[in-house]
Amino acid sequence: MTDFVLVRHGETAWHAENRYAGRTDVPLTERGRRQAAALGTWAAGQRLDAVLCSPLSRARLTAEPAATALGLTPWVDERLYEVDFGRGDGLTRAEMAEAFPDELAAFLADPVAHHLPGGEDPVAAADRAVDCLEEIARKLPDGRVLVVAHSTLLRLVLCKLLGIPLAHYRRAFPALENGALTELRLRAGEASLLRLNAPVDLTARS
Repeated sequence: MTDFVLVRHGETAWHAENRYAGRTDVPLTERGRRQAAALGTWAAGQRLDAVLCSPLSRARLTAEPAATALGLTPWVDERLYEVDFGRGDGLTRAEMAEAFPDELAAFLADPVAHHLPGGEDPVAAADRAVDCLEEIARKLPDGRVLVVAHSTLLRLVLCKLLGIPLAHYRRAFPALENGALTELRLRAGEASLLRLNAPVDLTARS
């Protein structure tokens, strides 16, 4: 049994305008840095055996205070990159509607069968991320692991592991809040969702 505490990175400079941030390395805002610090304070009171994160700086900088508090070196894994949004990267929904209206409409109807033009197949993204978690579960069969990654990727992971069609990721999990805790348990090839979008509780101890 391995428990994963999944965390979306702290708020970024594109958050206010709701721009799609895929592979672009968008910096954290001051609020995002405070969310990272709060995660670090929370982690200091937890039993966590490893810290994983995406290579993008918004994930690494969110994970860093937690890893420091635990005396751990973060494991940076390219399989935890955010989904590549192709031509949609850096754009708002309104800007996409102007640039490629038909493709956007198809994406909104089924974001897996019709991913954004030039972007990554969400099935492949889910596969690579789940492969990462399953590998860690084999290495730490009784562990509890903090994973700092990205909104769309983590929602796809939740769907794949919980048996929800990937095309429903936007409906089943409409939002993962920046810095909030979502806990998933892998045991004997099955997954259980223990909590979703839980705010960091600085009084809690594992």
